[in-house]
Amino acid sequence: MRQLSALDAQFLNFESDTNVANVAGLSILDGDVARDDLLKLVEERSALVAPLRQRLVQVPLGLDHPYWAQDEALDLDYHVREIGLPAPGSDRQLAAQVARLHARRLDRRHPLWEMYLIHGLAGGRTALYVKMHHAAIDGMGGADVLAAFMDIEPHPPRREPDHPAEPDRAPETAEMIARTAGRLVANPAYLLRFLVEAVPHLDEIPIISRLPGAVPVSRATRRLTRWIGRGAGEEVPGLPRLAVPRTPFNCPVSPHRRFAFTELPLDEVKRVKNAFGYTVNDVVMTLVATAVRRWLIDHDALPAEPLVAGVPFSLREDARAPGNQVTLMITSLDTQIEGPRERLEAVHEAMGRIKDRFNLAPARWLRTLSESMPAALTGLAHRAAFGLAAQTTPAINLMVSNVPGPQIPLYVCGRRLLAQYPVSVVTDASGGINVTAFSYDGRIDVGIVADRAMVPDVWSLTTYLHDALEELKALT
Repeated sequence: MRQLSALDAQFLNFESDTNVANVAGLSILDGDVARDDLLKLVEERSALVAPLRQRLVQVPLGLDHPYWAQDEALDLDYHVREIGLPAPGSDRQLAAQVARLHARRLDRRHPLWEMYLIHGLAGGRTALYVKMHHAAIDGMGGADVLAAFMDIEPHPPRREPDHPAEPDRAPETAEMIARTAGRLVANPAYLLRFLVEAVPHLDEIPIISRLPGAVPVSRATRRLTRWIGRGAGEEVPGLPRLAVPRTPFNCPVSPHRRFAFTELPLDEVKRVKNAFGYTVNDVVMTLVATAVRRWLIDHDALPAEPLVAGVPFSLREDARAPGNQVTLMITSLDTQIEGPRERLEAVHEAMGRIKDRFNLAPARWLRTLSESMPAALTGLAHRAAFGLAAQTTPAINLMVSNVPGPQIPLYVCGRRLLAQYPVSVVTDASGGINVTAFSYDGRIDVGIVADRAMVPDVWSLTTYLHDALEELKALT
């Protein structure tokens, strides 16, 4: 039996009619793909990807987190679907269709994934949109899932699992109740673990970090921990106290989404980072800061303070580890700075601060905070926290993520993969814009998900990203 972790279950618990926890990828393929060929590929490769064959088993009365169990009657006709775009099959038509699909919640009676083969794109291309529930995978895990369907040559030999695993069995009701009782008894221990592991990192936790006294308590606890350990290790650098300004995209999200995508030349981004001695991630974060700054100026809504961005960091040590192995760090996104050079320097400094902090003490507060609460209360608590964050002070302004990918051509069903755009999550607590970048074969593919009501002109952000890159190139 494999039970969802508290963090995995959190992504189930906060879902509502407007907050949807789907993560996805949009693959653009060179040429047409037949559904029968795709079905054959999925049938062959599904053994390589455990979440494709697992369904949820709920604990009676919701007293504990659900379990995963093998779906012995996987219905590929249900999961693999086929649609077409009307002529002319433009990128904007494709993005609008993906936005509609992405806003729909997955049916929890089935394994939590869907795949759409989309025909009719201009230029004879085909799109493949694959979405999964965040309870099953994180960003790096999602990249691994997509990789299972891709090959380094057009016609590869059959792939077999390296380490065949026993399928997760459905637990009996009596087993679930017994395990639930054990967790309830152990819950005070989880709370103690949270106090020990998370208090030194209070200045990293959205909302809590802004409470009076949170930062001094965090710093004092870290000093005490080092003193008890007789000074072992380096001093963990502190983080600034970040006030989250109000923006037009920090309101309760609607049920509808917008999606836009674009690609940036990786060699040009590297040219900028090499000129300044920074990293690719520093440049990507600066491009996002500049694009969002332009959007805020367009809407006469640029705050005088920097925005606060949530940046996911992977805790994944084993590529095959199930579920979510991720934490969230917060950083300033200096949209208030007018000069492009100064904006890049400020972003580099802020990112360097959180990377130094993470390298010395990887933040696991997201997992320990989730585990410290009784499972029966977490769903109510998460929904209440999301609603409070949206109605009062937002936890962060937006999410920005940059995921490294392969720099060689890949193929799906014999067709070359031209682009791989991430499609991520927006929520009440994380803001109405999510910008995720994925590097592939000499380019950075960027997917932007936004709330339809708050950011109806999401495609303008793609234009501003290119303008921002030209601006930084001019400095070199």
